[in-house]
Amino acid sequence: MEPDKSTQIQPDNLTNCTARWGLLAFGWLNVGLGMIGVVVPGMPTTIFLIIAVWAFSKCSVRFQRWLWEHPKFGPSIRAWHLHRVIPVKAKIMAASMMAVSLIIVTLFFADSWVFPALLAAILVPVLAYIMSRASIAPGGTDAPDVAEPVTVRTTGDPS
Repeated sequence: MEPDKSTQIQPDNLTNCTARWGLLAFGWLNVGLGMIGVVVPGMPTTIFLIIAVWAFSKCSVRFQRWLWEHPKFGPSIRAWHLHRVIPVKAKIMAASMMAVSLIIVTLFFADSWVFPALLAAILVPVLAYIMSRASIAPGGTDAPDVAEPVTVRTTGDPS
């Protein structure tokens, strides 16, 4: 499978100052949501960090590289970016949280069957997508070693 090219930095992406600041703010918002996900059970972390890497790839090589090489979060970001891999542990956690959420909503919050059915109609396809992704990278490891993010060097501000 081809590596994700959506995080490739193009020189013209860094020229519009307003867009750059907007993408920086959006990237940091996603980093913040990802950090909340570290401490709040059931809230995802990696997806927000993947979105942050995308935003940073459009505006800041420094912040993109920081997430890409992060000792805790970098391996899962790289595994998704390079091979579309979701580790077995993450799949089990996602399935468990979805099941617990559906049970809690059904038992404690739903007045009829409509809301649980609607929630199940959303969660089942999401779970099917998660489970259909590979669990191990083609090289046989859960997460690749530190590799360079897909970037094109630009002149000007290195941040």
